[in-house]
Amino acid sequence: MNHDLNLTTAEWIKSSYSDANGGNCIEFSPGHSLTHAFVPVRDSKLPRGPVITVPVAGWSSFISAVKNGEFAV
Repeated sequence: MNHDLNLTTAEWIKSSYSDANGGNCIEFSPGHSLTHAFVPVRDSKLPRGPVITVPVAGWSSFISAVKNGEFAV
């Protein structure tokens, strides 16, 4: 499936766990969830790298699971 996705004007939010030391952090662009029914997600260390898109319902479930401690860190 090919989607022409223009994210040049997207506003990205970086994980609050991201710091100057790098680490395994992501950024997401919540504005697209209002207009496209998905959330673009990328590696904060590779802002020009690949982007995955997650359906809004899946993103919401993922965030809830993280907040509930359902993933081992």
